[in-house]
Amino acid sequence: MEWFLVSLASALAGFVDAIVGGGGLILIPAMFAAFPTTAPATLFGTNKSAAVWGTAISAWQYSKRVQITWATLLPAIGTTLVGAFVGAWAVTMISPDFLRKLLPFILLGVLLYTLAKKELGRDHAPRLAGKAEMLTACAIGLLIGFYDGFFGPGTGSFFVFLFVRLLGYDFLNASASAKLLNLASNAAALLLFTLKGHVWWHYAVPLAVANVLGSMLGTWMALRHGTGFVRVIFIGVVSVLILKTGYDGFLR
Repeated sequence: MEWFLVSLASALAGFVDAIVGGGGLILIPAMFAAFPTTAPATLFGTNKSAAVWGTAISAWQYSKRVQITWATLLPAIGTTLVGAFVGAWAVTMISPDFLRKLLPFILLGVLLYTLAKKELGRDHAPRLAGKAEMLTACAIGLLIGFYDGFFGPGTGSFFVFLFVRLLGYDFLNASASAKLLNLASNAAALLLFTLKGHVWWHYAVPLAVANVLGSMLGTWMALRHGTGFVRVIFIGVVSVLILKTGYDGFLR
């Protein structure tokens, strides 16, 4: 029964993650509730083993309908991998606990800025081109990739926000690009968890199937309803992330 409920959570996580990121907000707490005595690293690793497939399918679906600037994103995928590996290494040396209290305020700033700038992400009007766009995307990949390896909550949403704010993408194109970078950071984390033996592979398959189905539905809805829909979901997910990270940082 526990794995049936967790599989439903994985499907919902895939749905949300495909639109703006934040699927871990759903699946990870569900896994901790279902398996309270299991080592956290094993739950995180099993979560990544599901999420990486949902993210891959979502990225593939987006790439068929949204024009991807591969010359910009391929180098950024590389820096995301590097950042995620370095972040995962850093967490073995330094505790990320200081971020627990800081993160809600960072997310609140993202939310307030998005609400204040009503035109933000409405139109796809890239501000940079060529090498400048590529270098900025690489910096985003390195920074958020490191964050994902080091701590993690809200990674997809941070990717989306920075592509909108710094590169001038609309929310739909930003989400498509974010999927590719998030796929890289998920793959890097999964490799590390696998090498450490922290993946339940016999349970990864049903979670991955559920995550892929949710991801396909989420991507379809984002492509069907466009930028305005993605913006609304983004605001909703960031709001919930503020509440969740605030609770974790100050009340737990």
